[in-house]
Amino acid sequence: MNLKPLKGQHHVSAITANAKGNYEFYTQILGLRLVKKTVNQDDTSVYHLFYADERGNPGTDLTFFEIPHAGHTVFGTNSISLTSLRVPNDASIQYWKNRFEQSAVDHDEIVQVAGRASLSFRDFEGQRLMLVSDEHNVGTPGGKPWDKSPVPAEHGILGLGPVTLTVSRPERTAKVLMDVLNYREKESFTSAGQEQSQVRVFETGEGGTGGEVYLVERDDLPRERPGRGSVHHVAFRVETEEELRKWVDVLNQAGLPNSGFVERYYFRSLYFREPNGILFELATDGPGFEGDESFEHLGERLALPPYFENQRAAIEAKLKPLETTN
Repeated sequence: MNLKPLKGQHHVSAITANAKGNYEFYTQILGLRLVKKTVNQDDTSVYHLFYADERGNPGTDLTFFEIPHAGHTVFGTNSISLTSLRVPNDASIQYWKNRFEQSAVDHDEIVQVAGRASLSFRDFEGQRLMLVSDEHNVGTPGGKPWDKSPVPAEHGILGLGPVTLTVSRPERTAKVLMDVLNYREKESFTSAGQEQSQVRVFETGEGGTGGEVYLVERDDLPRERPGRGSVHHVAFRVETEEELRKWVDVLNQAGLPNSGFVERYYFRSLYFREPNGILFELATDGPGFEGDESFEHLGERLALPPYFENQRAAIEAKLKPLETTN
């Protein structure tokens, strides 16, 4: 089957228990744009918030499901344990360290990770995040920061960087990455944390910060118990719907149970779990977020795909109002 390589990260979806606090942190502190305020299409009683660059270009989306009664995450293995975000250069990393200090954001010191200046930090619910410098990046291009962001464009977040998978049996995940998804194993490095874990680097497409996945073995930890501050799934970029339908066949031929083709309106999707239980999604680059809102007013109102529009009154009645006017 003639398949184009996956193009890198499409989006990462995580869990929050507080949509208002989440909106304030990711727009006012991190300077991302809320490009879509909608609902979880599998449970329309909860918000699904999409933060990204100026228009939600593929590879720039960090999204959250609001689950108001979500408990605290018990961090562990078989999880997406770290989401990184790209910034333009090394000077930007220093800018962000100063910004975090001024805003009392929990953060570590600047370190080198895989040859890139990096800064780990946590949001108000303990979501594990890291900024990585694109100064020496050669590979998947980043997005374009919104010009109305409170963060200067020269230091603005450009999109998603490497996503870290922590698993108990890494060979199982590596086999899916390489034999099914056609990733290339690029290199390995020792993590800067106390556990000094070996990190294997896999890349796809043009590679670089937007096309890498990190794989870490931790068989000394219990399985993660998700809650607020945990990651629900990671999605990888597929160029077109035609390509996505080919991937359905690939997963079926590989014997991997999957969702089959799923219509999400803003993109088309395919879901499956790799053998350690982490949820992967393949998602198309389009159509994008401007089919139901103009560029100037993205994220300002509750947006519903057409197939939910006749339920708007009932859906809105279940949601706590969230003011998001730009």
